[in-house]
Amino acid sequence: MPLIPEEPQIHESAQGPRATPATGRTASTPRPVPGPRSAATPRPGRPGPGPARPAPPAPRPHPVPGPPQAARTENRSAPQFQLIPAAAGGALDAADEAVDLLLDSGRAPGDILVLTTGDPHPWATHELSFGEAAYWAQHDAGDDVFFAGAVSLDRVASRPVVIVSVNGTVDAAAAHALSEARDRAGALLIVCGDPQEVNAVLGAAV
Repeated sequence: MPLIPEEPQIHESAQGPRATPATGRTASTPRPVPGPRSAATPRPGRPGPGPARPAPPAPRPHPVPGPPQAARTENRSAPQFQLIPAAAGGALDAADEAVDLLLDSGRAPGDILVLTTGDPHPWATHELSFGEAAYWAQHDAGDDVFFAGAVSLDRVASRPVVIVSVNGTVDAAAAHALSEARDRAGALLIVCGDPQEVNAVLGAAV
């Protein structure tokens, strides 16, 4: 009897290579990493999308850097001056409100120095009750708001913000304290007092 050749068996495994092109799609998936990282940085003046745009700032550096740097150096040479009108009896409260506003705006406590030309601030009176050594140790630490009398200006170091509470008579000693306070302020000088009396001392100089 003649032998009947067996029919070739078609294996369904031949369809396997059709699935291989799908593997090439995995390499094209992007990674959205910079977005969430920028949102996690809690910096008010520096938004997140900044680092994700490296290309646009490249053409801008040529016209921009020259003028603003010169303006910044001029602003740093002299502190800004702000006058808060207040009577002698309310100058201390006005100074406390100024401190609260500065802290709420993000200013570090160690950047602020408060001087009084009349009676000392209640905080200074309380801290001095524990001795002058402990009181001035807090000044030297420089990590919190410090309250001092204008008569102690020779021991007070400069700070970015100096607030002067004119809570007494503007005599020669108070006028001298106002002038010295301007030299102690690195960025901002705030004076709480009678506008006419303060301007008579600092109006022409600030």
